[in-house]
Amino acid sequence: MRLAYVGSMTAKTRLFVDHPLSLGNRVSLSQPQAHYLFGVMRLAVGDAVSLFNGIDGEWRGEIVAAGKRKGELECTEQTKPLQMPPDLWLCFAPIKKTRTDFIVEKAAEMGAAKICPVQTEFTNSERIKQERLRAHAVEAAEQCGGTYVPEVQQLKKLSAMLDHWPQERQLMFCDETELGAATSLASASRGPWAILIGPEGGFSPNERTRLLAMQQAHVVSLGPRILRADTAAVAAMTIWQAALGDWA
Repeated sequence: MRLAYVGSMTAKTRLFVDHPLSLGNRVSLSQPQAHYLFGVMRLAVGDAVSLFNGIDGEWRGEIVAAGKRKGELECTEQTKPLQMPPDLWLCFAPIKKTRTDFIVEKAAEMGAAKICPVQTEFTNSERIKQERLRAHAVEAAEQCGGTYVPEVQQLKKLSAMLDHWPQERQLMFCDETELGAATSLASASRGPWAILIGPEGGFSPNERTRLLAMQQAHVVSLGPRILRADTAAVAAMTIWQAALGDWA
């Protein structure tokens, strides 16, 4: 739950809710949401909040009941339609906690449709906290005016994911052994895609061999310097969005 600013610096509170949104629908608040709106933001009955649920777009919600532990809002008009991102998965090997959080936040901000943590042979982390990562994705959407929240999947072994890789989904494979090589997406076509970012130890020889053998794989260099995994994720999404996404 965050405060954003629109127009002439008018305060506008945005709130993600797990509730259907349509004209006249009433949304009951959880205790933390009520505390945030009424205790922290000092909103009251009659004030408006922008609501979204990742499905129904953004709605103006008017506060019709306010208390210390609960509250209720009524949807009065839709203010934004649902804006879907491109059909892009961000697949990455988890790293240290705060930097994994950063990757998830930036993936949500930059337009990933799905976030897929993968365990490679050189991945140090053997588990993730899925709900915490989803909360970071929600917070990023709240802050940036998004109406869609990407799905955050459970950690899965890279080998298992590749065993069931969709035939139609192209794969942007960021290979550090191609450092500085003139590889790009210039000849690639639009459609379902995924970006794969490996761990900071790189992919194993077996993983690299398997990835390079995939018909859907497109090897892309991220420039002449070695990047940390979180920086690489942002750089890769920027390259893809500019070439094939909704920035192009």
